[in-house]
Amino acid sequence: MKFLLAKKVNMTQVFNEAGKAFPVTVLQAAPVTVTLVRDSARDGYKAVQVAAGTKKEKNISKALLGHMKGAKHAHLKEYRVKDADTTPEVGSTLDTSIFSEGDMVTVTAVSKGKGFQGVVKRHGFKGGRRSHGQKHSEREPGSIGGGGRAGGRVMAGMRMAGRMGGDRVTVTNQRIIKIIPETNEIMIRGAVPGRRGTLVEIKQK
Repeated sequence: MKFLLAKKVNMTQVFNEAGKAFPVTVLQAAPVTVTLVRDSARDGYKAVQVAAGTKKEKNISKALLGHMKGAKHAHLKEYRVKDADTTPEVGSTLDTSIFSEGDMVTVTAVSKGKGFQGVVKRHGFKGGRRSHGQKHSEREPGSIGGGGRAGGRVMAGMRMAGRMGGDRVTVTNQRIIKIIPETNEIMIRGAVPGRRGTLVEIKQK
């Protein structure tokens, strides 16, 4: 399994030899450091823990600072690997060279937060009728049940207004269109969740 941490930069487009344009998301993949390797015999499962970015020491707990041997990393992630996979050594670094152009990867990031939204935007409700007689029901949710259901209470999971976005989203089968080793940039076809500057996890099984 291959994995890397990157920062979302922006979206643009690239052209192939035939002149066809592809929309891509540009990711800045800083080299990540291997901080821990878990073993099946000792820990019960096999995994690799990696760290990236920098952070002020005052904003890091002493336990985490000691775990990272004094390094001031901002992000710490752990990925399970199979027994057949070759695991890197603690202290080694991973960069864009582990991937190749054309690879199919899975990307995970936290989506944009959109604040408190109504049911029309959050769940795609059509709202009330735009006809004579209605006054304030164009974007209302309508009945939420009760009475003969759940003892008159609102059922758990009822689609209603609330905070939208800010969810951990995983998108599979994303193709790497271009890799620029000089700037550690990876261009992935299509959109990637999150705003500019969001931490993006790139994985390949």
